[in-house]
Amino acid sequence: MRIHSDSFENRGPIPADFALGAPGGFGGNRNPHLAWEDAPAGTRSFVLMCIDTDAPTDASLAGREDVEIPADQPRGDFVHWVVADIPPDVRSIAAGSCSDGIAKGGKQAPHGPAGSRQGLNDYTGWFAGDEGGMRGDYYGYDGPYPPPNDPRTHRYFFRLFALGTDRLQLPARFTAADAFRAMQGNVLAETAIHGTYSLYAKASSAAPSAKR
Repeated sequence: MRIHSDSFENRGPIPADFALGAPGGFGGNRNPHLAWEDAPAGTRSFVLMCIDTDAPTDASLAGREDVEIPADQPRGDFVHWVVADIPPDVRSIAAGSCSDGIAKGGKQAPHGPAGSRQGLNDYTGWFAGDEGGMRGDYYGYDGPYPPPNDPRTHRYFFRLFALGTDRLQLPARFTAADAFRAMQGNVLAETAIHGTYSLYAKASSAAPSAKR
């Protein structure tokens, strides 16, 4: 099974059009194009996730102008997207079809492939203490927004799982962790692609313009 994107090159920079944060403000927050092929026989559904594996573990340092986040600080995962129960005949998701812009407080009923279900991403927890209108339940895709004081370039993995079941046992308000637990014993194959993104002010180059 293979996955690719017309929106960014594998291991290359993700354009700001597909990010929540951009230099000086917000990005386009559109979901990137994704397409896949060669699913194994017996595939009855897909699960798609986008996970930043370079999120700082000390959130108190994020965005501060008086300090840089140490590049060697321990890192963890930050989930940007989880979609379950994608029908087995779906082979692509168009750019901007599931997210096109920013919804303060989160998208409550984001678009997605017919029959699929979209879970909560980790901006739900990140904005939980915000009193400026950002707090809420963030369903569906919300793109990269790494701290501008983080010199480490973040990697965003779009992981696709082919499953031997057509519907996962998930609560209505589910997370990627819930999906991982529900998938156990049902995964037939996995493939992934990843892009990079940084808002570090001293970075030598900016992300390119979006590929349509």
